[in-house]
Amino acid sequence: MRAMRLSTLDEQTYVVVLDDGDEVVDGLTAWADEVGIRSARLTGIGGFRRVTLGFYDPSELDYRRIPVDEQTEVLALVGDFTMTEDGTRPQLHAHVVVGQADGAARGGHLLSGEVWPTLEVIVTQTPRHLRRRHDPHTGLALIDLSR
Repeated sequence: MRAMRLSTLDEQTYVVVLDDGDEVVDGLTAWADEVGIRSARLTGIGGFRRVTLGFYDPSELDYRRIPVDEQTEVLALVGDFTMTEDGTRPQLHAHVVVGQADGAARGGHLLSGEVWPTLEVIVTQTPRHLRRRHDPHTGLALIDLSR
């Protein structure tokens, strides 16, 4: 186990409201880059017209894509922003649980999603900046606490 203190009184919190038709991953990443988010945690609720979830397959070192091509409720969106390994831009890592019309829930890594009618996201920037580093064992970009 590894840990690092992130929180101080210098945290800033934003609300980001995505509108009908917005693509969530591209939209949030562009916004974070524009305002200078280097490290943050986020939560959100709302709805998607369609969403693509991912399930990480360790044997393939890649995500299996799970398209959900119907209106869903975003029951839980949680994630973080860190800097890419080269330190040039923010990278979103988020998981989502969506509810379908019959009450069934599906979840996974958020690969893409088209918002309808809205998605309300609370982003809390942390004063310490985190970076990701490629881990050859898993094939994933994991948070690097050594920096």
